[in-house]
Amino acid sequence: MAVFMLLTQYSRIQSFLDYLRFEKRYSQHTIISYQNDLEQFFKFLEPYNIAIEATTASIVRSWLAELKSNDISSKSINRKISTLKSFFKFLLKQGTIQQTPMTTVVSPKVNKRLPAFVEQKNTHTLFTHVEFRDDWMSRTERLILLLFYNTGMRLSELIHLKEKNIDADYAQIKVLGKGNKERIIPVSKELLKEINEYIVQKPVRLEGVTEVLINKKGKPLYAKYVYNAVKKYLSVVTTLQKKSPHILRHTFATHLMNNGADINAVKELLGHASLAATQVYTHNTIEKLKEVYKKAHPRA
Repeated sequence: MAVFMLLTQYSRIQSFLDYLRFEKRYSQHTIISYQNDLEQFFKFLEPYNIAIEATTASIVRSWLAELKSNDISSKSINRKISTLKSFFKFLLKQGTIQQTPMTTVVSPKVNKRLPAFVEQKNTHTLFTHVEFRDDWMSRTERLILLLFYNTGMRLSELIHLKEKNIDADYAQIKVLGKGNKERIIPVSKELLKEINEYIVQKPVRLEGVTEVLINKKGKPLYAKYVYNAVKKYLSVVTTLQKKSPHILRHTFATHLMNNGADINAVKELLGHASLAATQVYTHNTIEKLKEVYKKAHPRA
């Protein structure tokens, strides 16, 4: 009986993951996160021999309490709560359950941290004074940095950027974001020139490879390659603890806000679904204003 229940539960997890993959069109990375959260939850349920239909809010809260006792961060716990809410909502629509146990489950408060970013003087140093060798790897690394800083695109968007989506006539590029949503990002003539020169000079053209960025063997880049490139060069110009592609996305947004860009425009450029996600960058703007005030006002 217990084995049958276990198989049933895992088949429902699989049905949910298929729904995310084929109907919601979530990325593989996101689907893996959902899968890990659900498998952790059902592993917690195993000793209690509890079916999905019998899951209650108190059982969910017991799991969350265990996570907290294991020093899992509030941010991670909130993600797991979001996973369970989506899962039980799916089961509700399928008619598997009559009500969701997540209605009364409250998410813990998360201390908001300001997004870390590279100072403007340091990005100037990066693109003006840091030397890049004259080989394919270095050209690729330089273009990676330019694209991240000039467009604010995500890592997955950069890796899968296609040559056909570079529109020189309208000075824009098209990227495929979260949930397979396309968006248009305007770019400068200088960046377009860099991209075009890079494409023309490609050392190898493998059949079927249409991505802009490739390694010296002509293959598309992978995430670790890009992470390493960003970390290597940011280490030269900044002492920030985190030196990831996402830091350059934060830098793009923060520099726009600090130079007077409209928050709704920044939201569209970043591909955020809601304004709330973009509003974190206004805090950096306020901190910048405070800094200016302290330096400039005689009574500050």
